[in-house]
Amino acid sequence: MKQRIRYLRTSGGHSLAWGEAGRGMPLVKASTWLTHLEYDWESPVWRHWNQFFSGYFRYIRHDERGSGMTDWEIGDLTVPRWVEDQELVVNAAGIEQPFALLGISQGAATAIAYAVRHPRRVSHLILYGGYAAGTYKRGGVDEISAYRSLTELIRQGWDNTNPVFRQLFTSRFIPEGDQVQIEWFNELCRKTTSPEAGAALMAAHGEIDVRDLLHQVRTPTLVLHADRDQITPISEGRRLASEIPGALFVALDSCNHVLLEHEPAWLEFQRAVLEFTGQSAADNRCGTSELDLTRREQQIFALLCDGSSNASIASTLRISEQTTRNHLSHLYAKLGVHSRAAAIVFAHAHKLHPKRDP
Repeated sequence: MKQRIRYLRTSGGHSLAWGEAGRGMPLVKASTWLTHLEYDWESPVWRHWNQFFSGYFRYIRHDERGSGMTDWEIGDLTVPRWVEDQELVVNAAGIEQPFALLGISQGAATAIAYAVRHPRRVSHLILYGGYAAGTYKRGGVDEISAYRSLTELIRQGWDNTNPVFRQLFTSRFIPEGDQVQIEWFNELCRKTTSPEAGAALMAAHGEIDVRDLLHQVRTPTLVLHADRDQITPISEGRRLASEIPGALFVALDSCNHVLLEHEPAWLEFQRAVLEFTGQSAADNRCGTSELDLTRREQQIFALLCDGSSNASIASTLRISEQTTRNHLSHLYAKLGVHSRAAAIVFAHAHKLHPKRDP
């Protein structure tokens, strides 16, 4: 799925980068910590997120002030300013219909404030790993002291050639990441912001406080949170769900702040988002025959949904693994997905029950 990147100019003269991909129901992502529109598009940490959202929605996002492809001259860093930037992106994208709004981590605060300010524009509010109050507003003495130390470490060690400084952050975001994912995230830290901008962003995130807005949310809300998240404790997700009227809460079995593609929690996240936004209701009576799948593709689809590996599928059907991979590529293209996990989610979302031997 090709991503289109554009720029807009803020009222203060800053250049802000935003991108979009996919088509269908608009889903807008509030800006969040450590993004780079180009660098994370094909990354081993964020790629499956981008593929999922652009595969089912018209997916719109931007790099926040001080990071990624947006100006690193940051100016004002407050929730009202982030909401103003979000308004500019929505207007630039020309979204005319109500849209789903996604807030991840500190982006949840921006999403909440935007939804309160524009209740008729937001059809669905999705919050993952979020919080209403930053560490400086909710934390105890020890937690605040540790947060200040991390902020100072960014200022002093972010550009250090030794990645151990940045790996401290990586190990908290994706503690179960493999070596490739860890190395990529370490490099993302360096590429996405400067030491001074990074420290300023970290400090600003600690000052977030939108607790007084929670009871004002009138948008249907889904709150998802990893139960062992090391960045934002699950208690913060529960607070969002308990104080936003009528919010749904889904606890995910993971310790990663950024869910990785191989995790069952990632599948659960996708299913919950599709069901909440009504995407699973679309064409939910279709069968695999209506997707114009060949007999072999239907067999492979069934085995894939059963959890079989490529090697197992090849053995069961007595074909080579290369032939299996070729069939999977054609299958993914017909489903409009990009990965095994997305194909399984597609089957669940559309209530498909592919038969092993049609």
